[in-house]
Amino acid sequence: MSSLEANPVPDVVCVPGLGLDERSWARVLRRTRGVVVRLPGMGVRGPVGTLPELTDQLLAALGPGRCVLVAHSQSCQVVAAAAARDARVVGVLLLGPTTDPRMRRMPVLAGRWARTAVREQWWQVPSIVAQWLRTGPRDMTALWRRTAPDPIDERLRRVDVPVVVVRGERDALCPRDWAVRLAGSAPRGRFVELPGAAHMTPQTRPDDVAGLLAGLLAEMDEEQAG
Repeated sequence: MSSLEANPVPDVVCVPGLGLDERSWARVLRRTRGVVVRLPGMGVRGPVGTLPELTDQLLAALGPGRCVLVAHSQSCQVVAAAAARDARVVGVLLLGPTTDPRMRRMPVLAGRWARTAVREQWWQVPSIVAQWLRTGPRDMTALWRRTAPDPIDERLRRVDVPVVVVRGERDALCPRDWAVRLAGSAPRGRFVELPGAAHMTPQTRPDDVAGLLAGLLAEMDEEQAG
């Protein structure tokens, strides 16, 4: 029996967004099982490697059995690359995937960030700032520059497992047409929009995120049973 067959219940691995760390997933993990893997630029101070190097680091942190990868914001780039490479990944949940090519110019990105920030729940600010300070602006900038140019839509075409792409209705960093495009790129992708939510869905909408993850795991169980 292979190691994948020996682990019928997939592990749940959550990866923080740009500059964030395990605190960004705390409210989700209180509602469901899972672990957080931090990477350079995501709760870990550098050096921030290339996207293939970041992908190698994520894959090295996984267990031997099947897993579902859950990503937020900038980490969606790394998770998509990992899912395209490794058969251990049997499901993917992408929350607010960024790096829409239309936002690669800094003035456009800054404007989108400002539009989204004013729509967020302000009780998050102390936690977010603390997480950013832990990672540091230099490594956050390096992570953006390393991952933003990667064509995540092309990578998702090679991910032949269930992929759920989620955006908040008020998220200007992840426009609706971009999220729909990514869901359509994955052979088994689907799109979900959370009414009233902005970008920080792991922190502000943990019940919704946990529910989507539970549904994805149930789908995995059905496939394993079949």
